[in-house]
Amino acid sequence: MENLRRAITQIANAQTQDLQNLSHFSRFCLIPFLSFSSSLYRLSLFLRHNLYLFGLFRKQRLPVRVISVGNLTWGGNGKTPMVEYIALLLSNSGITPLVLTRGYAGGDEAKMLQRHLLSTSAKIGVGANRAGTAAWFLEKYGYIDQFSTCFEKHCPGQKSSCSEVGKIGAVILDDGMQHWSLLRDLEIVMVNGIIPWGNGQLLPRGPLREPLTALRRADVAVIHHADLISDRQLRHIKATVREIKETLPILFSRMSPSHFFEVKNCDSKLPLTTVKNMVVLCVSAIGCPNAFVLGIEQIGPLCVDRLDFSDHHFFQAMDIMTIKERLKVLKDEFRVKPIIVVTEKLNSMENINTTSARG
Repeated sequence: MENLRRAITQIANAQTQDLQNLSHFSRFCLIPFLSFSSSLYRLSLFLRHNLYLFGLFRKQRLPVRVISVGNLTWGGNGKTPMVEYIALLLSNSGITPLVLTRGYAGGDEAKMLQRHLLSTSAKIGVGANRAGTAAWFLEKYGYIDQFSTCFEKHCPGQKSSCSEVGKIGAVILDDGMQHWSLLRDLEIVMVNGIIPWGNGQLLPRGPLREPLTALRRADVAVIHHADLISDRQLRHIKATVREIKETLPILFSRMSPSHFFEVKNCDSKLPLTTVKNMVVLCVSAIGCPNAFVLGIEQIGPLCVDRLDFSDHHFFQAMDIMTIKERLKVLKDEFRVKPIIVVTEKLNSMENINTTSARG
């Protein structure tokens, strides 16, 4: 199954001129099947859009302001870090945010948000029914539209003196761009600067969840990993966005690691220099492993090797054996004990001595 996922990912990111380098199975079996599936997916998008357009499906309005953070492609766009950043900004401004996340694939991202926002006023709601989850939290904790009351009276970063402290003042939709059932006041679309649109095809033939014309619904576009691409690539992405919506504000973001921590102790803090001049094996199960590896390389290790698994991969005994075998190869080659570095979202490998990157 993992090999099939890798083949699909390779196809989704391959440009037309690269198709001839794919395997015979991918070119003559997998691509035709994926293309047919993409046609069905396009039809489902059309039908769903029209069901909302003609009122057969209704969008719900929550009693507080809603900020959606989403994207047009699968994984690796920096949605969850952006959600965390906005939640921290609101919490520090005296506004209690409710983060609504689907909890996909075991809820690894939801658990990470809970750890990071534990000391804040933010609340995390997990479930596919975002409206139902929101209703439960709003009923339990109460709500106040602080954007139109307190927030207008206080500068960002300054604690609110409202008497309604603790009540939910805003909702943040994690991965919310395709969640059409809730109305939103601000639509933020994240774009992966390293692989912005893949091959430009819809799922599953390509990485697009919607056609690029969906950018017209966005209020802000954020190009993530902007520091890892050239100025030429950056200009090309901006030009593509401008062609679709000329007035769309475009911002830039990057991941900036602060420290490592031991997988068995999330509270530990190891300096980034821990991997300097060391042999490092990067193990990831995220949407854009290239960004992770490039970030580690910038710190200055002696050598960086990598094992990439599909996004939200559930690790099994066979995967652990593969990692151990790669470690043995590196140790024999460099005569030193390698360090495993995993992304924070992948901290289930507790039977191997590893460190995890914290952004």
